[in-house]
Amino acid sequence: MRKQLKDAKRIVIKVGTSTLIYPNGNINLSAIDQLAFTLSDLRNQGKEIILVSSGAIGVGLNKLNMDKRPPTIPEQQAVAAVGQAELMNIYNQRFLTYSQQIAQLLLTRDVIEYPESRKNVTNTMEQLLQMGIIPVINENDTVAIDELDHLTKFGDNDQLSAIVSQLIQADALIMLSDIDGFFSANPTINKEATLFSEINEINDKLLQLAGGKGSRFGTGGMYSKLKAAERVLEHNSAMVLANGQHPKIIFDILDGEMIGTLFIR
Repeated sequence: MRKQLKDAKRIVIKVGTSTLIYPNGNINLSAIDQLAFTLSDLRNQGKEIILVSSGAIGVGLNKLNMDKRPPTIPEQQAVAAVGQAELMNIYNQRFLTYSQQIAQLLLTRDVIEYPESRKNVTNTMEQLLQMGIIPVINENDTVAIDELDHLTKFGDNDQLSAIVSQLIQADALIMLSDIDGFFSANPTINKEATLFSEINEINDKLLQLAGGKGSRFGTGGMYSKLKAAERVLEHNSAMVLANGQHPKIIFDILDGEMIGTLFIR
């Protein structure tokens, strides 16, 4: 089943904060450079690439010399505003090293929910891809809130990446995280945990195996990744969950190597 990844032309890459930020809170410039090199080379191969990137708050915390997320939403949104600008500065610099143009799209859930705005977002992404530009997509943290009557949050960028994949009918979603794939138990505390090489259906048993949130700089845990995979499977696409420590692993994934967990019908 992995052989079909070789033929994937339109690919969404999702990178978590853990790929972009070291555990000590500093920016992982090596990983970002690898990511820019890899995605630029895939573009040179003729593939259409969309990057869904977390990291605004993590980069903002680093820029502002803060060691943990502030408690209030306005403070978090201010940190995200600083971090998003800095993150795009870094991305622009690294991608231009490989002569690759990028563009920024900041989305909220209400944009996706309304037919006219959804059409506009989709048309923008399609036009950018046609122009050979890599869209860099993130949730608009400065306006996205999650209140009873104002549901504008995607929840996390795992869900956002699955929705983007759906909107543009991507052939594959590659989700880079801080874990090698989906395991039968938490491999950091259970040495008996086994990696699922392939999953064809998201069921209650799998959802129960998934627990808690991720790193202190990110929001997405394994549960959110399974829910993203569920959306991808519903639209007959494929998703690979793999470790993003070295983003060049994307080359190996698209070569069909047995890396991470493949979600496919």
